[in-house]
Formats: sequence, structure tokens, C-alpha cells
Amino acid sequence: MDFSNSLISWYLQNKRDLPWRNTIDPYHIWLSEIMLQQTRVVQGMPYFFAFTEAFPTVFDLAKASEQEVLKLWQGLGYYSRARNLHKTAQYVAFELDGKFPDNYKALLSLKGVGDYTAAAIASFSYNEAVPVVDGNVFRVLSRVFDIDADISQPATKKIFQELAFELMPKDDPAIFNQAIMEFGALQCVPKNPDCNICVMNEGCLALKLNKVNELPVKLKKTKVTNRFFNYLVFEDSEGRTLLRQRTEKGIWHNLYEFPLIETDRELNFDEISAEIAKSSFTNNPILSIIEWNEKPQMHKLSHQNLNIKFWKVEVDDRIDGAIDHLSLIILPFPIVIHNFIEKNLKTNQ
Repeated sequence: MDFSNSLISWYLQNKRDLPWRNTIDPYHIWLSEIMLQQTRVVQGMPYFFAFTEAFPTVFDLAKASEQEVLKLWQGLGYYSRARNLHKTAQYVAFELDGKFPDNYKALLSLKGVGDYTAAAIASFSYNEAVPVVDGNVFRVLSRVFDIDADISQPATKKIFQELAFELMPKDDPAIFNQAIMEFGALQCVPKNPDCNICVMNEGCLALKLNKVNELPVKLKKTKVTNRFFNYLVFEDSEGRTLLRQRTEKGIWHNLYEFPLIETDRELNFDEISAEIAKSSFTNNPILSIIEWNEKPQMHKLSHQNLNIKFWKVEVDDRIDGAIDHLSLIILPFPIVIHNFIEKNLKTNQ
């Protein structure tokens, strides 16, 4: 089996028409690669169009405020990507005169750019012969060549990089990298791939050995923690509410949220009422507390399950520092809070 030729032939017949494949502009390729980290193409595509429309060049992105960038990124998740994106745009625009580094090693110096992203930009923009290795590549190569090394171990990545480099046509690395990622995304999918129609089925060792669903091997389990968030949606005599910005490190850094009481378990009405009474969010007398959602809303992140409840807290008089609902429109929120605001608070008056 000629792996590379079979792969590229399949790609030319089956590839999706994606906007970042029609350019060698490193700005657009960098944008797309950052957005597609841990994100499906169908989810990332609207954001790519929104960013390239709002920020046609790296200079436009660099001149934007972080709040503008986070607002446009809202809903895509893993917000550190957006913050790194903004910082890198500023570095490229103001320190490198708008020119991205033109090789793999130099690209690694950019904030938020790791091995995979650097390899993608280097090969797609500059035709440098450096292989991309992501989850799709792990899956394809481990199955076709029966590699059962644990992909959660750093040393394993080198095995796959060396194999991919050996298989890669050095005169056209870009098409090989695109092809192997597309093959993993569309054909050699994680669960129940249709091996009967696969162009690799005659030479695929995993298929011959009946190991397709066992590869790739990933032994390290991600520990998931449960957290309990109680968001207090204050409403004063003028219908205004309170917000805070998450400035501490961790999830949703620099995004906005309602005042939060985090607990180690779900609280009942009496318990949360007591916690609110002890809190220092406002000194205004509390008129009523209403449970907005009876059951916690589950919001799953990569390492955390957030159990979220919203509580409406009506208070007497005006709250110092409160804002009206209309002002919520311009602020960046975690998507779970954004959706709550869209559904429950009038921001379109």
C-alpha cells in the first residue's frame, strides 16, 4: 500500500471546501488553527468568518480591546485561546511589523502556538516539510500501522512525528498534512468508522487484527471535578443588576458574571438564603429571593462539571455600581450566562 498517494488521492476527492484552505496567508491560517484547537469545524467556522470580517488584518485584531475580542469569541470556549490570540496579534503587529515568523521553530515563539499549530502554519503558508500531529493523526497512523504506544505520554508524540515525516512527500507537505487531518475527521473517525469503504482497508493493520476500536491507546484518565455555582441576579428598585469580572486565574478569566457563591454541594433555599444574607455584595435590604432554576444546570468543561443555579435577589432602593440590562449586551460572558441573559433578562428594549 502506498499510504501517501492513497491518502492524497482520497483527499482530493473528498475534501471539504473550507475558507482557510483557499489561502496561504499566515494570518488567516493562524486564526483558523487557534479556533479549531479542541473545537469542531462546524462550530468554529462562524467564528472564523466573524473574526475575519471584524478584523481583516492582524493590525485590526491588535488594535481591538481584549473585551471586544472576548465578546466575539463568546461561546467558543477555552477563552485562554482568545487572550493569547490577542496578545500574539499585538506582538506580530507592533513588534514584527505585521509579518508572521516564516518557519516552524520561530513560530513556536508565539504565545498560544504549540507544535501542532506551528507545524500547520509552517507547512500551509511556507511549504515547510514539518508534520502536524493532532488527535486525527494519532488515530489514523496508530490504526493503519498498529501503533499501541500510549498517546498520553510525551515520548509517543515523537514516534508519530517521525513516522509522519517519513511518509510525507517533501515537495508538498501541505497537502499531506491537510489530507491526513481530513481523513481522520471524515473517514477514520473515533467510533465505528466504515472500514468497508476505506481506501486503506487492504493495508490497515488494525483492521486485519480486529483492533480498530482499541486504537489509539490513551491510558491517562482526565480527572473531572464537580463544582457548584450559585449566581445571584440582583435587581434593585430601578431594575438594574450587579456584575463582576473574573480576574482570578482559572476558567473564564476576564469574562463577566453575576455575583457568585461557590459551594461544595447543592444548597437548598434556606441554606442559600443564609449565605446571601452573610455576603457583602450589597448592603441593600433584601426583599425577596427566587429560585430561577429548580435543578442545577450542568455545564461541562474539559476537567470540570459545573452545577449552576441562578437566584433572583430583589433588593430595596438603588445598588451602587449596578448596571441596566441594556448595558449587558456589550460585555463578554461565559456562554451559559449569556444564554441565561438572552432568555431571562430584557436587553433589547
